[in-house]
Amino acid sequence: MAMHALTGFSLVSLLSLGYLSWDWAKPSLVADGPGEAGVEQPSAAPPQPPHIIFILTDDQGYHDVGYHGSDIETPTLDRLAAEGVKLENYYIQPICTPSRSQLLTGRYQIHTGLQHSIIRPRQPNCLPLDQVTLPQKLQEAGYSTHMVGKWHLGFYRKECLPTRRGFDTFLGSLTGNVDYYTYDNCDGPGVCGFDLHEGESVAWGLSGQYSTMLYAQRVSHILASHSPRRPLFLYVAFQAVHTPLQSPREYLYRYRGMGNVARRKYAAMVTCMDEAVRNITGALKRYGFYNNSVIIFSSDNGGQTFSGGSNWPLRGRKGTYWEGGVRGLGFVHSPLLKRKRRTSRALVHITDWYPTLVGLAGGTASAVDGLDGYDVWPTISEGQASPRTEILHNIDPLYNHARHGSLEAGFGIWNTAVQAAIRVGEWKLLTGDPGYGDWIPPQTLAAFPGSWWNLERMASARQAVWLFNISADPYEREDLAGQRPDVVRALLARLVDYNRTAIPVRYPAENPRAHPDFNGGAWGPWASDEEEEEEEEEAGRARSFSQGRRKKKCKICKLRSFFRKLNTRLMSQRI
Repeated sequence: MAMHALTGFSLVSLLSLGYLSWDWAKPSLVADGPGEAGVEQPSAAPPQPPHIIFILTDDQGYHDVGYHGSDIETPTLDRLAAEGVKLENYYIQPICTPSRSQLLTGRYQIHTGLQHSIIRPRQPNCLPLDQVTLPQKLQEAGYSTHMVGKWHLGFYRKECLPTRRGFDTFLGSLTGNVDYYTYDNCDGPGVCGFDLHEGESVAWGLSGQYSTMLYAQRVSHILASHSPRRPLFLYVAFQAVHTPLQSPREYLYRYRGMGNVARRKYAAMVTCMDEAVRNITGALKRYGFYNNSVIIFSSDNGGQTFSGGSNWPLRGRKGTYWEGGVRGLGFVHSPLLKRKRRTSRALVHITDWYPTLVGLAGGTASAVDGLDGYDVWPTISEGQASPRTEILHNIDPLYNHARHGSLEAGFGIWNTAVQAAIRVGEWKLLTGDPGYGDWIPPQTLAAFPGSWWNLERMASARQAVWLFNISADPYEREDLAGQRPDVVRALLARLVDYNRTAIPVRYPAENPRAHPDFNGGAWGPWASDEEEEEEEEEAGRARSFSQGRRKKKCKICKLRSFFRKLNTRLMSQRI
């Protein structure tokens, strides 16, 4: 009975207030939504490659969009999704860097060395330089490529910057989170710096503007100065709705009746982001791009429930391998879709965008290139079956091992203490420690009743293997590991197969040279030529190790290795 009451409570919208808009252009020039043109757009193949607009939001929960029954107003996203194709079996990664790396490389984390945690500001680490990125492939196909927003793929060397990885222009932040107005970011007490960059320069003069609005304005400027006759790739990676929870006052006002302060601020940020998407869509129409465009919307990971987000009714949150951490918000809106206004339940993963978009651009990308993604455009546009049948969510050998896991529990083929997750068909297997496994309703009340919270808490952690039929049980409430050992063994064998292809984890110790005080007060590239050579030598040693060739190490190398391992354990705890 309590469960029914809880479910009902979570789906009730508490507010319904007026809709405001930014006065960036005259109302007659900016349509309120994609459907206001009044004329059905042709479904025929475009005369030239389509303009591609990829919009990525940060920490937006599965429940935090209007068409999923949220109490947060997202009229633009709701209209775009309704008139396009909703992706309701779409998967991302549980934290920032992994999702972004897989989007831009089309490869699982185990194939880029980024399978553990995130890239922190002081780490000499970035998206591997030997990887050909999505914007680089699109440049080869004749595209003009632009990035606006959050990078979070490393910057210790200039070669790691967005403008060196395939983007013609860049405006945004390099680190994981910054103040929405001042663009300051602190990576620990006293380790603070400014982080807003234009191209490869620090954009001191743009401080003071709310990032969501600034980024949408920049997109409009790019469109205004670009010819629709040349194909365009726009990667808009909003900082919203990651912490810190900051929003312009006018958006907070409409949620003034929401008791929980964190949820109120978070809701205001989501609605502000929704309006930014509205203005981007309006600019696409105003400057003649819309009719030959493909707009993709995606979240980067599950919502952080302790910071206002909600993944209800899914289990878990950001940073976990439960569905609440890896099931993404996603849809495609385009006049070029052959079958519009529908919901797709075909299996899609964030790695699939690489070959899909390269294919749309007229380029080539195949398994020969080492990709883990699939071209899913026929699936999305025409409703064909998805070529994808499984997803490796991850294998992280450095994450804290589960105390109740063992090689014996893994049929002698897999150590179940290792954090890993895989989806094969309708089955999902988790081993090790997947993260907090609570079901957390939207926290709209000022003081959420403890008894309600406890109804959905999973306190028992005396296991290290879980099996779910996700098709029948998307909320992961019925663990079938004990009933179907045959399926458990089969999926463990797939983990073993994947693990044979994994490269060594790259998670180096932090370097004090990265402190912003040594770089003019801003975060930015800091590695010297000597340090770059050392990193290249370490990368060479890692490759040799992966091929079974060990080299004798000097004393200082052993000492460096010891501190790197120590730092890894400490950082795992922090994350």
